[in-house]
Amino acid sequence: MDLTIALAFGAGAISFLSPCTLPLFPAYLSYITGVSVKDIDKNKGDSRLQGKLLIHAIAFLLGVSVIFFSLGIGVTLFGQWIQGLLTGSSGLLIQRLTGILLIVIGAVVGGWLTIPTLMKERRFQMKQKPVGLVGSFFVGIGFSAGWTPCIGPIFASILLLAGTNPGQGLLYTSFYIIGFAFPFLLLTFFLGYAKWLVKYSEKIAKIGGGLIIFFGVLLFTGQLARLSNYLLKIVQDSWFSNLG
Repeated sequence: MDLTIALAFGAGAISFLSPCTLPLFPAYLSYITGVSVKDIDKNKGDSRLQGKLLIHAIAFLLGVSVIFFSLGIGVTLFGQWIQGLLTGSSGLLIQRLTGILLIVIGAVVGGWLTIPTLMKERRFQMKQKPVGLVGSFFVGIGFSAGWTPCIGPIFASILLLAGTNPGQGLLYTSFYIIGFAFPFLLLTFFLGYAKWLVKYSEKIAKIGGGLIIFFGVLLFTGQLARLSNYLLKIVQDSWFSNLG
């Protein structure tokens, strides 16, 4: 499995589990469904309520996906244009600069570095509750369009990877969205676990920041592709030995 695909999926999950997203999850779920957090927790065994939560969560995530995919497509096209202009040593320079940026972003995500511009919150606000699934969809668009302290830098790291490998840009974006959506949908049914995970959200952010720094170092040194190929060879050897 390509390490960058695994990173994209993990980055999506970390974005959701980060300190600036996970604590707001119950409130967002209540907002898009019109059901209070207390009622959601009290009637979590109600199949009709669970169905309503699920369908509104999917509509919300579709709205989120629209913005993420739009950014992914834009960066992919830009990366293809840059790749057509730069070859050889220039391409290596872009790769190393991207590695440095990933290291900086990882430090921001982990909380070891503060950049005021990145830490300003521009979350979309709505005064009235949304009406139906269409409302949940547009809340998702507003949520993803807002620049929050955690999601912005983490998603930026995936966009940077997409820019260095435009042929896989949409794939990275897709796995980022899947990584974000998976815990969102899972906790929709197990809301009580969200309260437990909030206690560890800062530690999760630090782990995510450390991983982004690690991948930045690999990209800067040119070892990312080599490590991916090495791990792929191990998996293939293991697979064929089991078949034998």
